[in-house]
Amino acid sequence: MPATYQAVWPRANPIDMGHSNDRIRLMHSLRYLLFILASFPLLAADDYKLGPDSMPQEGVPRGQVTKHSWTSKIFPGTVRDYWVYVPAQYDAARPACVMVFQDGGGYVNTNGQYRVPTVFDNLIHRKEMPVTIGIFINPGVVPAAHSNALPRFNRSYEYDGLGDTYVRFLLEEILPEVGKQHNLTTNAAARAIAGASSGAICAFTAAWERPDAFSKVFSTIGTYVGLRGGNDYPTLIRKTEPKPIRVFLQDGSGDLNIYGGNWWIANQDMLSALQFAGYDVKHEWGDGGHNGRHGGAIFPEAMRWLWRDHPQPVKAGQQSRQAVMSILIPGEEWQLVSAGHRFTEGPVANEGGELFFTDIPNNKIHKVSADGNVSVFAEETGGANGLKLGPDGRLYACANGKKEIVAYDARGRATAVAEDVNSNDLVVNHKGDIYFTDPGNKQVWLVKRGGEKKVVDKGMGRPNGIALSPDQGLLLVADTGGQFVYSFQVQSGGELAYKQRYFHLHLPDGATESGADGMTVDTNGTLYVTTAAGLQFCDQAGRVNGIISKPQKAWLANATFGGPDLSYLYVTCGDKVFRRKTKTRGVLPWKAPFMPRAPRL
Repeated sequence: MPATYQAVWPRANPIDMGHSNDRIRLMHSLRYLLFILASFPLLAADDYKLGPDSMPQEGVPRGQVTKHSWTSKIFPGTVRDYWVYVPAQYDAARPACVMVFQDGGGYVNTNGQYRVPTVFDNLIHRKEMPVTIGIFINPGVVPAAHSNALPRFNRSYEYDGLGDTYVRFLLEEILPEVGKQHNLTTNAAARAIAGASSGAICAFTAAWERPDAFSKVFSTIGTYVGLRGGNDYPTLIRKTEPKPIRVFLQDGSGDLNIYGGNWWIANQDMLSALQFAGYDVKHEWGDGGHNGRHGGAIFPEAMRWLWRDHPQPVKAGQQSRQAVMSILIPGEEWQLVSAGHRFTEGPVANEGGELFFTDIPNNKIHKVSADGNVSVFAEETGGANGLKLGPDGRLYACANGKKEIVAYDARGRATAVAEDVNSNDLVVNHKGDIYFTDPGNKQVWLVKRGGEKKVVDKGMGRPNGIALSPDQGLLLVADTGGQFVYSFQVQSGGELAYKQRYFHLHLPDGATESGADGMTVDTNGTLYVTTAAGLQFCDQAGRVNGIISKPQKAWLANATFGGPDLSYLYVTCGDKVFRRKTKTRGVLPWKAPFMPRAPRL
């Protein structure tokens, strides 16, 4: 008998127990059987059956399916098949809803596990979902270079990775091509996307990256595990400003548990994160394995749920418990402040509600009055970049084109306060001392109020944005080329000590740099950092609590608080300036310092 069996069930003594040998052998056999059963998980039933909605019904008009092929430019060298389903009720005069399926060959098969054309026929006929054109796309393959070589199979690359490459493929190649023959809607509320396994995370990623293009996701046995970064999604969902996406999740307890992770647990993590963030999410858990039997059986009901209130848009962040909702006000979105520039930077506000910002390529500093009027404050600025106000009321600027730090009076007249220096961004403390970054030389400088200047730090990758804590005891410097914001303790003479890579930022998928640029703080000591991933805000302990979405797809250069009560968050993003009302208030570093409440550790 197995050693394990002996350890668990020692042989009985027939004399001591007072039983016959036959009875003892039977008892041992039963104990052994119970032990074996307990040593293995119960096998999943996995016996899900398709219902009548997945079968052809008498009197129901059938749509048409056509097959096509595509050679991609976004995924160079790849070829693939795709199919287009057009329902019988389609009217070319009206834009049709769209649903895209990854691993399309499996979904379009009317004898397969999902039988999507048949389900669509039945539900559209009964008006349980809108008139919807289905697009079924296979993953790309790069054909082999010769007969003794394998093709390159692009499925994991296209599906499992994060980022916007695949959704760009859909929006820039496939949908326009199908749109040449059919009238497809461009309204996100009328677009859905679906997939199983790696196709499921691909579908979610497409909606996550472009919620303005896809608002509904059908995900079965989703691969939200560590193959190409999908395991990051639960954290990102909890931190990122909610997006208008509706998600249907399915998985089974018999799903995969391999080197990349545990699918069953990962899908439950996704559900928990989506619920935490207030998403419109529904789930169906079963006992199945990594296949489409359960997903196919529930597919018709999932379609009813996804399309249940069409054409209403999906609402985001309902009853969210995210930290980002302690900053943002529901219904308050980014508002355009100024446009028509080349590249905006250096926003800074005064106590009167006025805002100043730079347009670096145009050598201008603009002023936004309290009533929103935009005017030119100064010209020929030497490519002025970062701006800050000082305790003397002057506006300080990094005029790197002149290799100067300059100060502007109320009439826009400039005076050099430091010469022969390279600079990018700066901060002025309540004493009038200036700290500024010099990314080209990997340095941070201090200019004392009397004019003395000296380097106070060297060696950071690309020091850029710079800020002081509300008590001005810490100087914070962003490293655009890295993942961290550095923290220094400010000494009595202005020198810096105890340098640490302190604030840990999120990087976009595939990026090696955070793109951390401008920074600002609020009265709670929260640090706001403009990054490639959005406006990340961190608690005093150095942890990202939330990510506020960019107002447009462009470089997010800088941020500041402004408005009459310093509750508006202003950002410079590409060629425009935006603002957003918040629940918090900013800090003016040239005013008297104060100590915020201690962080929760």
